[in-house]
Formats: sequence, structure tokens, C-alpha cells
Amino acid sequence: MTIPVLVTILQDRFEAVLVGTPEVRGQGLSRNDAIESLKTELAQRTQRGDLVWVDFEPPPHHRVAGSFADDDTLPELCAEIYRQRDADLAP
Repeated sequence: MTIPVLVTILQDRFEAVLVGTPEVRGQGLSRNDAIESLKTELAQRTQRGDLVWVDFEPPPHHRVAGSFADDDTLPELCAEIYRQRDADLAP
């Protein structure tokens, strides 16, 4: 699994922070040390049960988003919908 990590330089060390969860962080004298420290923190939290991985089922309407992108009839269907809308809005 790949997760976003923000690495910043403090005065004399580096800090790696899990994006979106600033309390999950690691520090070190080098960039790699900070990242390894963060990995250790993540592993410890996972073992303690503080950090768990959850599969999230999106709402039903999200499952169809983009599913018709390759449908050749989609542009024609959209054009017809817009024509009907415009006709309904006409004075």
C-alpha cells in the first residue's frame, strides 16, 4: 500500500508526517531516517490497534460514475437531453 507522506526540514532534522493525520509522524537526521521512523510508528500503531485498514464501499451512485465513458451513444444522448432542456426553458 502506498500512502501520502509530507517530509519537511525542521531546524536540524527532518520530519515525515502522514498526510491527513498529523499526529502520526517520524523524525530523523536524514530524510530517509524520518521516513523509516514514520514507518515504525505506523507499524506500532497497527499492532496496538490504533491504526486499522478499512475497505470503504462508496455510495451506489459512485459505482456508476465513469462506467459509460466508452459508450458511443453517450454524446448523442447528452445532446438530446440538452435539446429537451433548452426547449423546456424557452419562453
